[in-house]
Amino acid sequence: MKIYTKTGDSGKTSLIGGTRVSKHHLRIDAYGTVDELNSTIGLLKDLAEEKDQCKEILAEIQDRLFTIGSSLAADPEKSKMKIPDLNTEDITLLEKEIDRMVAALPPLKSFILPGGHLLNSHSHVARCVCRRAERLATGLSELEWVEPMVLIYLNRLSDYLFMLARHVCFVRNITETPWRPRV
Repeated sequence: MKIYTKTGDSGKTSLIGGTRVSKHHLRIDAYGTVDELNSTIGLLKDLAEEKDQCKEILAEIQDRLFTIGSSLAADPEKSKMKIPDLNTEDITLLEKEIDRMVAALPPLKSFILPGGHLLNSHSHVARCVCRRAERLATGLSELEWVEPMVLIYLNRLSDYLFMLARHVCFVRNITETPWRPRV
């Protein structure tokens, strides 16, 4: 099988269910951004060390992001394909990991600047990509049906990525840089 089909050469692509849409359709932008996020999470997983305690959860997150991508790639009115689903346990897992990291960290007293370690910086980049995916999925949900758990998961995932960035500095004894606004 060839990797190229030439069916997208005119600027259109197919959703799961066969509906042809423009490649700049909001649904395509949303699941494309989730794909970008998944790649960014893969980078985090590769940068992580055992002391970061996140490799397994990052692998789990990547699996959930494929689920979200499948959901967003499906035409909600025409797809007959069984799409994997998210459930409350997926969100609970993120919340437990967030709570675990929060318990170990000093309280946050100001905004912090990203940086201090490659894993920290890339966690912040992933958080930003996640927020963009969430904005796109939310915008899409105002026009077409989007599985509500997708929006909840992306929201919680951005919180997880923020805490991961903080935790990375904590386990390495790297001082976070507070934002000092010029006034």
